[in-house]
Amino acid sequence: MKTEVKKTEGNKREISIEVTGDIVKNKFEDVFTRITKDAKVAGFRPGNAPRDIIEKNFSQSAHEMVLKELVPELYNQALEKEGLDTIELPEIYDVKLEKDSLSFKAKVELWPDIPVKDYKGIKIDYAKPSVSADELKRSLDSIKEAHKVASLDDNFAKGLGYPNLGELEAALEKQIYLQKENSQRQKTEQEIVENISKGLDFKIPKSLVDRQLADMVRQTKVDLALKGVPRETIDAKEKDFTKELLPEAEKQVRVYLILAAVAKKENIPMDDHMPHHVMEFLLKNADWQVK
Repeated sequence: MKTEVKKTEGNKREISIEVTGDIVKNKFEDVFTRITKDAKVAGFRPGNAPRDIIEKNFSQSAHEMVLKELVPELYNQALEKEGLDTIELPEIYDVKLEKDSLSFKAKVELWPDIPVKDYKGIKIDYAKPSVSADELKRSLDSIKEAHKVASLDDNFAKGLGYPNLGELEAALEKQIYLQKENSQRQKTEQEIVENISKGLDFKIPKSLVDRQLADMVRQTKVDLALKGVPRETIDAKEKDFTKELLPEAEKQVRVYLILAAVAKKENIPMDDHMPHHVMEFLLKNADWQVK
């Protein structure tokens, strides 16, 4: 297999791939053997039609099957041979297939090289969340206003599913605590990412931003529809909220790429759970300062 890689723009590459001889011949042979077993040809039982008739009647099908099976196989071999780490599926073009040769080109975009460092031992100031009497009172007052009651007592607590007012207060205190804990966790994760991101300058692949933006726009349209906003109104405003969402899409992709760079250095699997597993790794290896 002959391969040639040309740099086109930024992290984009054009890969030229060519194979000749047995690789193509054997694939055609395998494909025609499979076609022969199932082909229905007038005057012959399945599997007994002469090869020349099979080739004449099913040449287009065989051609398509060879391309469908051989192109992805050779493309992946080329990536491995050239040591290329691509982001999205390739754009395949200039495909030329003969009985004993196959050549094609693939446009790809590579992961940016992000030199992450000093991501272990990041200092984290941790203060255990607490719920003040005033916070609890404000929460109780909100419930009181929402239900338009003169006073909160055991009877009212029972109506909400608690045996007495004390248990209701305990449940509210726990709820406030968990909200604070979750907020603190998000703040800690944000600080870790900001710490790792310092000094990193790299170009964010447009293809990833476009995909993330499309997902965010689609979700926004769904959310608006669920709120009862007419479809015509949503469509009319799509350009506006697409523009508004772009910076956030770019930010999310940047964070994802930084976490992915850590994942590659630490051999963390690049699956759908990668961001969570990387953050878990960073938190475990942080320098916790408990106050």
